[in-house]
Amino acid sequence: MKSVTSVSITILLAALVVPFQLAAQQIHYKFVDIPTLGGPAAIGQVDGTGISQFINNPGVVVGGAQTSMLDPSAPGCSDCFLIHAFRWEDDVVTDLGALADLSFSHATSVNARGWATGGSLTDGIDPLTGGQTEHAVLWKNGEIIDVGTLLPGVESAGLYVKNSGEIVGFSTVDTTPDPFAGIGLGPFPSATHAFTWKNGVIRDLGTLGGPDAFATAGGCNLQRDGLVAGASFTSSTPNPSGFPTLDPFLWKDGTMIDLGSLGGTFGTAQCANNRGQVIGQSNLPGGEKQHAFIWEDGTMKDLGTLGGSFSVVFWLNNAGEAVGGANTTDDESFHATLWKNGVITDLRTLDGDCASGALAINSKSQIIGQSFNCETETVRAVLWENGSIIDLNAAVPPNSSLRLVEPFNINDRGEIVGRGLPAGCDSGEACGHIFLLTPCDHAYAEGCENRAHVATQARPASVPTATITTRNSQRSKELVAQWRARLIKRYKPKMAPPGITSH
Repeated sequence: MKSVTSVSITILLAALVVPFQLAAQQIHYKFVDIPTLGGPAAIGQVDGTGISQFINNPGVVVGGAQTSMLDPSAPGCSDCFLIHAFRWEDDVVTDLGALADLSFSHATSVNARGWATGGSLTDGIDPLTGGQTEHAVLWKNGEIIDVGTLLPGVESAGLYVKNSGEIVGFSTVDTTPDPFAGIGLGPFPSATHAFTWKNGVIRDLGTLGGPDAFATAGGCNLQRDGLVAGASFTSSTPNPSGFPTLDPFLWKDGTMIDLGSLGGTFGTAQCANNRGQVIGQSNLPGGEKQHAFIWEDGTMKDLGTLGGSFSVVFWLNNAGEAVGGANTTDDESFHATLWKNGVITDLRTLDGDCASGALAINSKSQIIGQSFNCETETVRAVLWENGSIIDLNAAVPPNSSLRLVEPFNINDRGEIVGRGLPAGCDSGEACGHIFLLTPCDHAYAEGCENRAHVATQARPASVPTATITTRNSQRSKELVAQWRARLIKRYKPKMAPPGITSH
């Protein structure tokens, strides 16, 4: 690779590649533990919400990984390694570099052409923080392109890149303190707007009347130019919550449309599909309850819950199928859910577990997510398909200690990318790995000829789960609180040094 603005290091894959079989569903996968850039950990999902596109349909994976260099911004820290954006394709992982020498970078999305976007620190200084500024970037054909900012702003971040090359992100628009920066919807200290960028032209999407607007940190594989979903303050006047009303928006062909609310004063759009449908969540009158919604052609519909007071939606495919999670009756538990044709389905949990959540769904209605065990305090990556739930840890061969805890994306070929924890790693902040599962029952999956057969039982989703105990109920409520916190953090693309990140 050649670039005048970055140094690209290519490392041949020296990773574990072992095929296997899930017996009950006859699903065959090749397992790949994607290597780092020389450091102990690789980081894919920054916010943990599963709404960024880290894998495209051809199977290219992007993200962030620790290099072997200590982070110069963390002097005196012996285990703080510099993080760079990476690109993995055909068993080769490549360091995508950064805009400034020895500086942080991270890729958040990849399109079908293999182009990636994200953020990189620069040599510039933010006058409000005294730290290096971050700019949105485009990695394209071996070079790194500085997307810039909405002037006179000095900071920006790229969220996703469409196949056309259109980038969606957000940028500061000035260098004065934003009184509402503390709400947690953005990492920058001054007023922030969503933007689109294409062919060197950056466009301010404006707001709904307030000082800030934020694009969604994902896109649900949204490919139509001229469509962007997000959230915006509607004024600069705080309501009783202490902040202005925040409404979800759809920016369509040059106009920002206020999608309204379910009666409350805090709502956000999660993502939109190519049909212009938008999913998100809004609190209800009084602010105590929050429900997921779907918006289409001017109408917002409450997607409801499983009997409790809270639901959240994370992914929407182009067929209008949405997945996320909802509280059960009396908020006793939190289960993964599928919303389809106006019907909510409880996807339930693995046997013995107390809670679950769905993170993404592809065009084949394959759903990935997590199942939580309250007794052992463990979490497992799972797949829901054809009425069954499958523990994806059956993919891990005996000579690997990786525990698959969080799937990020599933592409339309059924390939799954996510985060796993090696032995001795509890949080993944400083020691997690990125895994890739590639179905072997397709011509594009090489290396599956001599697959090992690992038997596992795919449990029908209708089978009752563990009996709810007082302890399980409390732990389940704690998990709901964690998922709420993920929503607040989802717009934050920067990562602090290991041990401080909110992954």
